[in-house]
Amino acid sequence: MIEKQAGRAGRTTAQQCRVTVCRGCCCGDAAKIPGVDHTGQIPRLRAALDGAAPVRASDCLDVCDQANVVVVQPSPAGRAAGGRPVWLGLVNDDDALADIAAWIRAGGPGLAEPPGVLDLYALTVSRRVREQLET
Repeated sequence: MIEKQAGRAGRTTAQQCRVTVCRGCCCGDAAKIPGVDHTGQIPRLRAALDGAAPVRASDCLDVCDQANVVVVQPSPAGRAAGGRPVWLGLVNDDDALADIAAWIRAGGPGLAEPPGVLDLYALTVSRRVREQLET
């Protein structure tokens, strides 16, 4: 759900990228991925984006072997330019969150080249899994 809020830092609109962070059965689970501040991950990503895109949590996205999973959906302009949702797995450190946030602030899928390091996190999911998020 996209929220519209007043104020520069809190403003989100339908013209922005959207970010979904899996928080299902495995993502966000300290027993599966110890040593990660799972609770603070979403607030840190929101702060790094500084209102550039809404961040939402989702139930299981069905790619549990890649926990923690983040999906970046392009803005309408990014989609018009050929951008498609980008699935990133094993996002378990603040450096990855910072790289994701910088890319989104630069325009995200279709509008800005992702930092090369994000290639290490990129994953391909089945059409069935992709369609679950896009509905």
